[in-house]
Amino acid sequence: MFKKVIRFYADGFRNMTWGRRLWGIILIKLFIMFAILRLLFFPDILKQQFDNDEERSNHVLEQLINP
Repeated sequence: MFKKVIRFYADGFRNMTWGRRLWGIILIKLFIMFAILRLLFFPDILKQQFDNDEERSNHVLEQLINP
């Protein structure tokens, strides 16, 4: 059964014409959303405000206990 499912998907991807381009566009869009936009809109604030891991962890713990 498992081999049939794998063979079904492999044959489907082999016989695609427009599907490969669409998958390419989808993968490019996902890369843009997760890699590039993350760098632009979600900077690492803890790394900017605190010098070491101990200060960062103390700040996070403090915020969790006393919001």
